[in-house]
Amino acid sequence: MFCTTNSLPMDLLLKQGSLKQEVESFCYQIVSESNDQKVGILQSEDKQLQPSVSKKSEGELSRIKFISNSNKITFSKKPKRRKYDESYLSFGFTYFGNRDAPHAQCVLCKKILSNSSLAPSKLRRHLETKHAAYKDKDISFFKQHLDSPENNKPPTPKIVNTDNESATEASYNVSYHIALSGEAHTIGELLIKPCAKDVVMRMFDEQYSKKIDAVQLSNSTVARRIKDLAADIEEELVCRLKICDGFSLQLDESADVSGLAVLLVFVRYRFNKSIEEDLLLCESLQSNATGEEIFNCVNSFMQKHEIEWEKCVDVCSDASRAMDGKIAEAVTLIKYVAPESTSSHCLLYRHALAVKIMPTSLKNVLDQAVQIINYIKARPHQSRLLKILCEEMGAQHTALLLNTEVRWLSRGKVLVRLFELRRELLVFMDSAFRLSDCLTNSSWLLRLAYLADIFTKLNEVNLSMQGKNVTVFTVFDKMSSLLRKLEFWASSVEEENFDCFPTLSDFLTEINSTVDKDICSAIVQHLRGLRSTLLKYFPVTNDNNAWVRNPFTVTVKPVSLVARDYESLIDLTSDSQVKQNFSELSLNDFWSSLIQEYPSIARRAVRVLLPFATMHLCETGFSYYAATKTKYRKRLDAAPHMRIRLSNITPNIKRICDKKTQKHCSH
Repeated sequence: MFCTTNSLPMDLLLKQGSLKQEVESFCYQIVSESNDQKVGILQSEDKQLQPSVSKKSEGELSRIKFISNSNKITFSKKPKRRKYDESYLSFGFTYFGNRDAPHAQCVLCKKILSNSSLAPSKLRRHLETKHAAYKDKDISFFKQHLDSPENNKPPTPKIVNTDNESATEASYNVSYHIALSGEAHTIGELLIKPCAKDVVMRMFDEQYSKKIDAVQLSNSTVARRIKDLAADIEEELVCRLKICDGFSLQLDESADVSGLAVLLVFVRYRFNKSIEEDLLLCESLQSNATGEEIFNCVNSFMQKHEIEWEKCVDVCSDASRAMDGKIAEAVTLIKYVAPESTSSHCLLYRHALAVKIMPTSLKNVLDQAVQIINYIKARPHQSRLLKILCEEMGAQHTALLLNTEVRWLSRGKVLVRLFELRRELLVFMDSAFRLSDCLTNSSWLLRLAYLADIFTKLNEVNLSMQGKNVTVFTVFDKMSSLLRKLEFWASSVEEENFDCFPTLSDFLTEINSTVDKDICSAIVQHLRGLRSTLLKYFPVTNDNNAWVRNPFTVTVKPVSLVARDYESLIDLTSDSQVKQNFSELSLNDFWSSLIQEYPSIARRAVRVLLPFATMHLCETGFSYYAATKTKYRKRLDAAPHMRIRLSNITPNIKRICDKKTQKHCSH
């Protein structure tokens, strides 16, 4: 395509009289055209390009670039560059960057404006809108502010994430919360993203709402993100275990909904100035769930991550020393590779075993109460009718609770609920049911009221021994208190004083009666028998580690300490600041904070505090596992979810994203 001499690029040449004759012999062919430049090819008959440019045209023709090799001429518009003037300092602006094409920088807020903002009107507008209090200041004020040491520091460049990087970090954050909640992976794409878009659209506008689409929340993406987060937590945990002085283990095995044998292992260790508890591993045993298989699973994890078995100080399980089972066998193998390690039986299991023993008369009442409950709970129609009756009678509750031997704390709540609904059950029960007469028998109700009270108290003790960072000292303090209470309750019942049992006492006041000697005898027998059984499971021994519980009460050298450690203990107890910290910190944090100042005695104390006292973490861990891997998600690999949900370590999402070589929005 050829153009005439009236075309726009040629007009520039034709303005010069000296070029007119020579340009007429050329033909101009347009090759390409854009908004900011035009590229053309000049062709002559002898294939030579020899334009002559006059002195008058040199200024305007400076925008023409000749490419001699390809006979191309590029016409480009040179951008306008503003210069910095010293008078701009009166508006509070200096220059930043290249002197030939500088940027404007405010000396007050350090904000950097583009080169196009180097105009007095724009600079004055910034000063009056952003720094109105300084708009009447003299130029000397801004010059003094510019020469201050703080302003002489080079500005720190601001690093802004790209949209892909921000979307990837957001995807990891959402996946982390999905794993913590135990929800299905599809909730990100089906619920979270649409809700986020709606919120952003209503609060901001549609332009920002479209950016939510870049966040990757598909089912497979969330699964990968959760595995990355779990791997980061595991990496951090392994690093902590490698530098710690010692650790203790807690392990248990159970079956999941898909029939797999799942092993949970928790670890307790000292990190910084506290004792931490984290999930060491969650693995499914593919073959036989034997003690050897359990040990091999734990041992392979230790060898893979190069964690020394010599640091293991104790292993806690639900298997007693006299019990022969797979967990007991696994503990034996662990003690073989960790010779300095000890083993302990969960104190909650001891408590649960001890409270099962009771006199025959009370045991019969308990069994009959469970039968009454099952008679109604096993029939949905009966449960619905009981609910309607309770609502009509204005009862405090509308349903009975189901008893189970697996849940230790259910017995007290079940009996209390049954006793509170005794009037409604008396109206509801069919006379044909063989146990309906029990609800009219005052002796039976007295025994039921006592059982409701005593198991409620035992449940309170059991709950007080659960939780994180529970030590052996805490448990034995609770048991010592319970033993003293049992002796007091037995003495009170012998004196026919039932104030310590509120349900029984209120019922006696209601029926205006007294307790028969047979019932009193059975109650006293149960309380004293319970005390003797607890002493069997929690024997009173000489505690050589009492100095750990309260070092400020020690007056003579403990047997477990050598002379050097006792001297360090004397120095510690003589420090007033340490004594103040003892009253403010927990026992674990107190000794952990003294590692730097009193390393020898503090390390010995931490070693005493490291063993697990209960299996609470494994019990709660299996509850979380059952809630995460349901019958609708049987194929789920729940190990990464458990790593995130049961760990106290927060994953470093920024570090995970930095490891990725490419950040894109694929799903």
